[in-house]
Amino acid sequence: MSLTKAQALEMFRSDDLIGIGMEADAVRRTLHPEGTVTYIIDRNINYTNFCTEYCTFCAFYRPLKGPAARMQEGYILDLDTIYDKIRETVELGGTGVLMQGGLHPDLKIDWHEKMLRGIKQRFPQVHLHCYSASEIIAIAEYSGLSIRDTILHLRDAGLDSIPGGGAEILDDEVRYKIARLKCLTEDWINVHRTAHQIGMRTTATMMFGVGESYENRINHFQRLYDLQEETGGFTAFIPWTFQPANTALGGRHWDEATAVEYLKVLAISRLYLSNFLNVQSSWVTQGLKVCQMGLRFGGNDVGSVMLEENVVRAAGVTNYTTEEELRRIIRDAGFRPAQRDTLYRQYFLN
Repeated sequence: MSLTKAQALEMFRSDDLIGIGMEADAVRRTLHPEGTVTYIIDRNINYTNFCTEYCTFCAFYRPLKGPAARMQEGYILDLDTIYDKIRETVELGGTGVLMQGGLHPDLKIDWHEKMLRGIKQRFPQVHLHCYSASEIIAIAEYSGLSIRDTILHLRDAGLDSIPGGGAEILDDEVRYKIARLKCLTEDWINVHRTAHQIGMRTTATMMFGVGESYENRINHFQRLYDLQEETGGFTAFIPWTFQPANTALGGRHWDEATAVEYLKVLAISRLYLSNFLNVQSSWVTQGLKVCQMGLRFGGNDVGSVMLEENVVRAAGVTNYTTEEELRRIIRDAGFRPAQRDTLYRQYFLN
């Protein structure tokens, strides 16, 4: 049973971090009594540099128009380079690719279909986890298609699932305040609901530390909980902290979220999102030690080795890890490591 909004608010205001963590750990043990913690080997590929030039964590802003946008045409990654990156990923034991590229006005549906088909023809075993909700909305707009038809086109060309990028805080009070967002709350929800309705799984995320209130965070949880009750289409919830360095929003001078705050959000999300099977403790923004601690605050997954990662790195974060290191921190936390695929199916224990 999920927390009520009042209970979640009380926890956010509480100083009892350890007590909240213990409650979240109890939920994790109920959902995952086998004592395993999972991870994936995959690669992040930005098919354009439009995202890192003009977006903050997956398409916060509308792209430039006209001549300024045309100057960015050279930033589109050629398909042979994409294929080479995926070939290397497979050779290194990778099973999936997370691909995003911002909102490029010249890349309509036919370009994306060509890219996806080309990848699947060469690497049919690779799971393609691609496009934020903002990107899908933009592709639909630029191509004159509905959201549903856009996702169907992409699925038929080889898209396997959709990441939760661009969720940020699913409360329009925040989204209107911090930026002229292309993708408002109902837009993001609509993309994921539509994907779920046609049988495609997606992930849910939250980027916090952008001046939002506790109530805004709880509203975010509630929107995700309600959609999961409706569709059951989310595979996992993944929270992370806003990284202000080198980003368009960095000048707002919000207090950067601490490790304690991260662990509290992780634990409360595990308690609130009782209809989510998986909650990820991420090392990318907080580092390996906090990620490891998160496994006792409700997390049952540590995310990806990330053979290549560009969006968070562009924001000034340079944490790095290996498969061996992820397996070590999992064991040291008292769990058994298990490699998984993008849909959270386990491959082996070791």
